[in-house]
Amino acid sequence: MTFSLWHVRVGDRVTEGDRIAEVLIPGATFDVPAPVSGTLAERNVQANDPLTPDIVLGVVQEED
Repeated sequence: MTFSLWHVRVGDRVTEGDRIAEVLIPGATFDVPAPVSGTLAERNVQANDPLTPDIVLGVVQEED
């Protein structure tokens, strides 16, 4: 599995369920939804980075 691209930048506001990124497996592309509403605070991976099951793609800081 490989990280493909981000649809949002650090500092962008997202709503739970918004498509924020894409990952690739051979023959398929999958959208990554925002797990919560808030602001994207960190992006821990970049295009073409290999992914493992325990990797954290990014951090969404929840709204208060």
